[in-house]
Amino acid sequence: MSESEVTRDGIRGARPDRHALVGKGMWNGERPGRKARKGGKGRKGDQPMVPRAEFTSYYGRPVLNPPTWHPRDIAGYFFLGGLAGAGSVLAAGAELTGRPVMARALKVSSLAALTGSAAALINDLGRPGRFAHMLRVFKPTSPMSVGSWVLAAYGPMAGAAVASDLAGRLPRTGRAATVAAALLGPAVASYTAVLAADTAVPAWHDGYRELPFVFVGSAAAAAGGMALLASPVAENAPARGVALLGTAVETAAAKAMERRLGVVAETYREGRAGRLMRAAEALSAAGALGGALLGRRGRTAAAVSGAALLAASACTRFGVFYAGMRSAEDPKYTVLPQRERLDARREGSRDG
Repeated sequence: MSESEVTRDGIRGARPDRHALVGKGMWNGERPGRKARKGGKGRKGDQPMVPRAEFTSYYGRPVLNPPTWHPRDIAGYFFLGGLAGAGSVLAAGAELTGRPVMARALKVSSLAALTGSAAALINDLGRPGRFAHMLRVFKPTSPMSVGSWVLAAYGPMAGAAVASDLAGRLPRTGRAATVAAALLGPAVASYTAVLAADTAVPAWHDGYRELPFVFVGSAAAAAGGMALLASPVAENAPARGVALLGTAVETAAAKAMERRLGVVAETYREGRAGRLMRAAEALSAAGALGGALLGRRGRTAAAVSGAALLAASACTRFGVFYAGMRSAEDPKYTVLPQRERLDARREGSRDG
């Protein structure tokens, strides 16, 4: 037991070397006042003895509350919306270049994909009325509000284009609806990426620059795959080109995003998300190359290539979804990037 006593004049009977070290503390195991060892890091070779604090949270809970989204609903919503939007663009191109079978197939598939996408979204919302409530206001700064209005405008145009084509009535109205759906198609295909990046989920938010290009490229590859699957060989030349372009854009954007994300890129390379992203890369390459080299020779090769491209696009959307969920559940992917940004700011202020 210590026999020291606190008096008005200070501490009486205190043993030497018992004072707490504050401020800079101890360095390299040496006492204050002594020279630091050579070879240390930091200013003048000094190195802090106390390690950096580990990233933890209360009771092991995540730093962020992960989204309560269901994988099948939201990842399916991402995939089907992209297929619908890009399909409408390719359908308009096919109609304007005299490819009626391809145009009709893409119009029908786009309407079906939109219906499935809306059903998945409403199922995740829980009640159909919640989607209608989002149309009560228009908020340009909200991706969800803008996306809801884009879907509300796109749906009737896609439906009118299909109805006119199948019925053979009102061709001018049908063509106008086809063009209108094509103009809205890029927004339908890409706004879900903006919606995801607008959250605090690290794997999505930190990839805000490249994620829209990943989604647009994936959507274009899916639309090209649907055209290869559902149209005759004589008409599928544009589909082969779109599939190659979409695959190139998606792959380049995904690689650029992983390089820039740093430690957060682990969520795209490991676990379920990593397996899905690797499968997407292999399937998209096989589908795009198969369509380009073999799609013009036979219906079977074209259909197999198209199915591979559709599967690749679905894998991409599910991979992105699972990467985001993992990054939200592990505090490391929230804390480490914050530390890196703070360190970069401090270094910048010192250099300035």
